[in-house]
Amino acid sequence: MKFKKWVIFALAVTTIASLSACSGKKSSSSDIVTEIKDDTTVTFWHAMNGEQEKALTKITEDFQKENPKIKIKLQNQQEYKDLQAKLNSTMQTPKNLPTITQGHPGWFYDVAKSGQMEDLTPYIENDKIGWGDQEKIRQPLLDGAKIEDVQYGIPFNKSTEALFYNEDMFKEYGVEVPKTLDELKEVSKAIYQKSNGQVVGAGFDALDIYYFLGMENKGIEVNKDVPFDSKESREVVNYYADGVKDGYFQTAGSDKYVSVPFGNKKVAMFIGSISAEPFVAKNAAAAGYKYGMAVRPEKKNIQRGTDIYMFKNASGSEKTAAFEYMKYLSSPKVQLYWAQKSGYMPVVESVLENKEYLDSKNTQIPGILSESTKDLVYFPVTENSNAALNNEVKSIMENILSNPKGDREKMIQDGTKQLQAAWNQ
Repeated sequence: MKFKKWVIFALAVTTIASLSACSGKKSSSSDIVTEIKDDTTVTFWHAMNGEQEKALTKITEDFQKENPKIKIKLQNQQEYKDLQAKLNSTMQTPKNLPTITQGHPGWFYDVAKSGQMEDLTPYIENDKIGWGDQEKIRQPLLDGAKIEDVQYGIPFNKSTEALFYNEDMFKEYGVEVPKTLDELKEVSKAIYQKSNGQVVGAGFDALDIYYFLGMENKGIEVNKDVPFDSKESREVVNYYADGVKDGYFQTAGSDKYVSVPFGNKKVAMFIGSISAEPFVAKNAAAAGYKYGMAVRPEKKNIQRGTDIYMFKNASGSEKTAAFEYMKYLSSPKVQLYWAQKSGYMPVVESVLENKEYLDSKNTQIPGILSESTKDLVYFPVTENSNAALNNEVKSIMENILSNPKGDREKMIQDGTKQLQAAWNQ
């Protein structure tokens, strides 16, 4: 069943809701522990791997040296889907939940509504342990970690989308880097035609993000009241579907990411997360070509990636220790190191303008990030929004784009019903 995991999640929330009423009580500044007097352990579930896990481990070790009474127990859940599945199953026994976890806000909507997530605002504003003079996180990123306007999360490994392109191909075919979607379409057509159909112009990695940003850039706030067969929605769908049908656009398909055929020189450019750069760089070096990165060719861009959330079942000391850790992760010094080592974007403005960051070697991200993040938007976190926008939209788009010769109108109408059902489940 397509929404099986959400049924499990709903059962979990029912179980949680049956707990004592005091579990849903909101924290206030007077309830907060302001001094860690005894050794305290914070359990942190995450899904960072490779160089990113190494960087997180180093940061955590440094934090523990500065805070000897606090131990951060890092528990790697491997992949996001594994982390989400474990969170969903553990919700039925809240005492087994970690102190804090990495995650997308949409994962926690029902649990937050049941009162099991910790509101971080009293911690942020606390006179003794609050944010104080430490540089504030960029507001759009903070807003993206809210659920119904409550600050449940602190931004962690954040990214945005960029345009990756093959510099050698652009020179060979005499085209310029596109700055708008109209230009992207024309450049893609030119490459496809000049290569006699041997090279596809472009593709988008994430279909749910493609659709969401397409609508946002048309001035449409996507929600349950916007049908999939609306005028603006059709324009977004047809832009990509027409390109796939005519051969100058491509989807990820079985490769999962367009960066794979891009690496094999079958696609000249793609739009995807900046976190794909290490993979792109490795493939480009192996295949002997130069790659470039440019600002995503639409005004509004997405803030991707996850935040860190705290569960209410933790003790007062554990919550304070966890907050101190989250605050440390967000400090400019740590953010500079994290951005350089992980490839994710810094969450504070000063690092974006930091000369050391801008002069970073072996990455093109710093040079485009300030321009790329001027107008950041994020998926809405409302009832069933995660199932509708992150799951169902992707499924509908995949169906349409994988059947370029099919009855598009019928697929759009079927998609309209599917999406509405997801919103109303």
